[in-house]
Amino acid sequence: MKKIGLAVIILALVLTMGFFSNASAAKGEVELVYVEWSCATASVNVVKAVLQEKLGYTVEITPVSAAAMWQAIGSGDVDGMTTAWLPVTHAHYMAKVKDKVVDLGSNCEGAGIGLVVPTYVTIDSIAEMNGVADKFDGKIIGIDPGAGIMSKTEEAIEDYGLTKFELMESTGAIMTAVLKDKIKKKEWVVVTGWTPHWMFARWDLKYLKDPKGIYGGTEEIRTIVRKGLDKDMPEVYRFLDAFHWNLAEIGQVMGWNADGAEPYESAKRWIKENPDRVNEWLK
Repeated sequence: MKKIGLAVIILALVLTMGFFSNASAAKGEVELVYVEWSCATASVNVVKAVLQEKLGYTVEITPVSAAAMWQAIGSGDVDGMTTAWLPVTHAHYMAKVKDKVVDLGSNCEGAGIGLVVPTYVTIDSIAEMNGVADKFDGKIIGIDPGAGIMSKTEEAIEDYGLTKFELMESTGAIMTAVLKDKIKKKEWVVVTGWTPHWMFARWDLKYLKDPKGIYGGTEEIRTIVRKGLDKDMPEVYRFLDAFHWNLAEIGQVMGWNADGAEPYESAKRWIKENPDRVNEWLK
């Protein structure tokens, strides 16, 4: 009798656990992609936190290259992203899939890209770079080769005749590590930079002026989703359509991450500390 009773209890526990597991996944799985830039990591994790913690979905986020990110949404293999830099940086990617995706509009304004230097660097324009190439060791410290800012920097090198410079491929993390080391030594350095980014809060930096307008003006970060998401997951679609925050808000999350916090924990902390903003998204 004792063995039978124990078996019944175990079976009941298994069935109960299965029920709650199924219940938590009942709304389905949302698949999002992003590039491992600090701003993209912050936004995709906040979106994931809201979808999981507030709406009860299971969310998978996958880091990929910029080209793969756009291709995955265009093909309908994933549900969306919050990392489209338009109208300039990702224009060439958007042109290839514009009839296959849905642009939900801006989720953050005031973004921008360009060449960034510490404020102690005494030039102010990209047009002045060739004359002081030796002070920069002839290097522009870049990020991953698929990024829109890298293709724009290749254009800048050609259009400004920066023949004494080489664009160095790396990652966002390596770029900021080099920047940190150079600033510590008060050495000249130029990097491919963008706003929002936590480095502007950490160090005194400036964009070099771009008189030829290679990098464009102010950018928007937009949310892009696959076609059919509004019918398959209307609640997810409505939230992604409503998702919008400002540079200070995304900068706070980026700062926590830069200080060593785990990105999803930062996201959960932010939505807990900003219930009014989250409620705006979920109305």
